[in-house]
Amino acid sequence: MDIVTAQEMYEWDRAALDAAGIEGKMLMESAGRAVADDMVHHIRKQDKVIVLIGSGNNGGDGFVIARTLLNRGYDIEAWQVVPDEKITGDARVHKDIFVASGFSVNLYSSLEELQLSFQNADIIIDAMVGIGVKGRLRTPIAEIVEAANGHSVFRMAVDLPSGVPADEGIVDFDAFHADYTTVIAAPKMSAFLQHSRPYYGDYCIVEIGLPIRKLPPVNRGLWRKEDVRRTLPVRGENSHKGSHGKGVMVGGSLLMPGSIAMAGRAALRSGVGLLTIATVERAISSISPYLQEATFVGMEEEECALTGQATDQLSGYDGIAVGMGMGRKRGAKRLLEVIVQEVEAPMLIDADGLYHLKEILDVVRERKSPTVLTPHPGEFAHLTGLSIQDVLQSPFSYSREFAAKYGVYLVLKGPSTIITSPDGEQRVDVSGNAGLAKGGSGDVLSGVLFAMMLQSDSLLDALSNGCVIHGCTAESLTEEKHSKRDLLASDVIEGLSRTFRTISSASR
Repeated sequence: MDIVTAQEMYEWDRAALDAAGIEGKMLMESAGRAVADDMVHHIRKQDKVIVLIGSGNNGGDGFVIARTLLNRGYDIEAWQVVPDEKITGDARVHKDIFVASGFSVNLYSSLEELQLSFQNADIIIDAMVGIGVKGRLRTPIAEIVEAANGHSVFRMAVDLPSGVPADEGIVDFDAFHADYTTVIAAPKMSAFLQHSRPYYGDYCIVEIGLPIRKLPPVNRGLWRKEDVRRTLPVRGENSHKGSHGKGVMVGGSLLMPGSIAMAGRAALRSGVGLLTIATVERAISSISPYLQEATFVGMEEEECALTGQATDQLSGYDGIAVGMGMGRKRGAKRLLEVIVQEVEAPMLIDADGLYHLKEILDVVRERKSPTVLTPHPGEFAHLTGLSIQDVLQSPFSYSREFAAKYGVYLVLKGPSTIITSPDGEQRVDVSGNAGLAKGGSGDVLSGVLFAMMLQSDSLLDALSNGCVIHGCTAESLTEEKHSKRDLLASDVIEGLSRTFRTISSASR
């Protein structure tokens, strides 16, 4: 499912008219009916519903929604919150149809009058301002939004809440705070940003009849469980352990053996064929009981952390993962630099590896084999020199610029994880929950991602699938066995089995 900017949505509307001949008023009718069909799942016949209608396409949709719900016997009060001269084009067509159908429109004249209706309402539907909003809301809509947010009612929005920008990078706004949003055609970028996502509440996306084969490509989309089922490689009956990847993980230290142990066990649970753990000699005895199926390589040690120059022990593998628990001593940085320069195999770098990577990014750019980086916003800010706030405000553009500049696959972790390929294609994973906000969750994700990398012909699919599998496992565990409070990273590892079984059985 595509994720669009405001401009891309306008281009889609234009394609519907130019390429398929779908008139705007017809598309508006389809959109309004689709939204009404979705919203009735949250509206009871006894509910008093106010529809706030503005100008433009959002307002036109509001007239269709109000008419559709009135025709079905719902208790609807339609309020036009802009002067009549601002209702033009397709929106005017649908206002005229609304009135000709025998329904009346309340024209906004004062906030006090509208407040009286709010006091008797059970639900407020926001169809005031759409994707074209620029800057902060103006009078009277700003005051109406503030008043609506202050009432204890169920608030619903059409496409996106009024005041919320469709695109990233905009933080100076005030907006309608919806409990539920019916998104039209495709989610907008702001639905996945930390500062704007909460205004949507829960949301559902409805199809409105756009000519899919004629729409300009977006190269940015939502990756979901059904995509995993479609793209997860199927194991052949005659396959063997060598068919599913031979990987080596470099990390761990005397004082941090748990990181590499969890990453390794997650990789094994995710189907890697053969796994070797390269760690400091003295840590092997504490890690090996947790990873009975893995083999081990002892590495040099400096101040209880990994170090060394030779990489001959790390050759001959299908892929290498570096960084989990390797420490932040100078020796670990030297080791990482040597590995990045000399080991030509697909490589995943996480955790302490990302900390050391900032000073050798130009070396990463020269690699011929694929490189995957898996930072959270703080680590990405460290790599780029941006502030964390900058990263959170514009994660799509910064991820795409960085991935293209250094030729890497970037997995920017968060509630909305953005996976970006070097050519700029982006996927978003929204699975998971607050139970993953624990130490070790990133190590487990790295293990899953590494295993997926070694078992798929498409690296982008592998990374996207790994993120969804990790998140869906946390969701299923907190639904059935754990709370978000007590869920541990090690619980997620053991829960992977069911996730793979569920996905595999559903795809047959």
